Amino acid sequence: MRIAIIVDQFPSLSETFILNQITGLIDRGHEVDIYSDRLGNIQQTQAEIQEYSLLDRTYYTPVPGNAVLRIISAIFLFLRNFWTAPKPILRAINFVRYNRANYGEPASFLKPLHLIIPWLNQTAYDVILCHYGRNGLKATLLKDLGITQGKIAVVFHGYDISRYLDLHGEDIYNYLFEQADLLLPISQYWQKKLIALGCNPHKTLVQHMGIDCNKFNYAAPSSSKQFSLLSVARLVEKKGLEYSIRAVAQLIPHYPHLQYQIVGDGVLRQELNNLIQQLNAVHHIKLLGWKQQAEIISMMENSALVLAPSVTSRDGDCEGIPVCLMESMAKGVPAVSTYHSGIPELIEDGRSGYLLPERDVSGLASKIEILINDLELRTIISLAGRQKVEQEYNLEILNQSLEQILQHLKSDRGRRSTVH
Repeated sequence: MRIAIIVDQFPSLSETFILNQITGLIDRGHEVDIYSDRLGNIQQTQAEIQEYSLLDRTYYTPVPGNAVLRIISAIFLFLRNFWTAPKPILRAINFVRYNRANYGEPASFLKPLHLIIPWLNQTAYDVILCHYGRNGLKATLLKDLGITQGKIAVVFHGYDISRYLDLHGEDIYNYLFEQADLLLPISQYWQKKLIALGCNPHKTLVQHMGIDCNKFNYAAPSSSKQFSLLSVARLVEKKGLEYSIRAVAQLIPHYPHLQYQIVGDGVLRQELNNLIQQLNAVHHIKLLGWKQQAEIISMMENSALVLAPSVTSRDGDCEGIPVCLMESMAKGVPAVSTYHSGIPELIEDGRSGYLLPERDVSGLASKIEILINDLELRTIISLAGRQKVEQEYNLEILNQSLEQILQHLKSDRGRRSTVH
């Protein structure tokens, strides 16, 4: 199959789940191209970016934010491409027909013209796989503009059916629900949300994100790791790190050897640094910035627990199912998280980890204390966690399932053509 994958940013250190899908499809012999709004940080990337030469497969569609610059850019694109692809170019500037009513933000002023350029004269794709609902809107626009005839599958993660709806209205996906061929929420929780919004249930299928279990060899908990705690997350509100920091700070007077490392970066870094200082915990709680996956795996090996205290942010943003939880459970490191989004589908409270209400600092501290003092309990939970991930969040199985799903979507259109 020829598959186009549409994302917001590529590469992205925090979205290994998308990278794993891309490489999994390539490994199975499919031709994959990537379309992205923005170029990510190419100084810090996963090894697979170079190994698979993924930047050579990536096309970028930057749109100037300034209106004057956007007009100038559009004039340049029009003059440069009109004679090779007149019909798509003219359709892309038909503001009356192709507007925000059906396509939302991707159909904003002169954006369609910028959007279509990398797609011109490409060999036709069998499937357009979109990560996040916004990129599903983009794919329906491309299809209506005659740029592609590929089947459209949209993966919904969390932000796109929480905060994005608050910003753009709960009817933003109505046209997408009609035009997309398949919607792939990453959890049952978000599948129910899509159906409540009016999506045909028969168009939805839960497709979990997963991890390569072969990279996360199981190791039984040991007493030598008793006081080492870890979080891997972007430093944004929905990750709930304020509450894990406060919980650990409560325990430090009773457990002076306790160490809590937080891997990740984001807009709240300074705020969280200030909180750590206010709590007199600078010698125990460290913000480490982003690390390569090999470094993260090594840190998990030396940790007693992984904390993921996810919350619904004040602006309504929600998680999917944090990949770091899958990784820690596969390694045999018990996880403590919250009753948030699809997380209870991964962690069964008291069996394969612990779950708490959101923002429950005292409860979080209590569960941490119980687990660091009970090696036998950590061992029981670690075995159940590994089994859960192997059976339901195993990347090899999930990529095989995704391949079958996309093959079923693929239509027999005869010879491939190019857009003119």
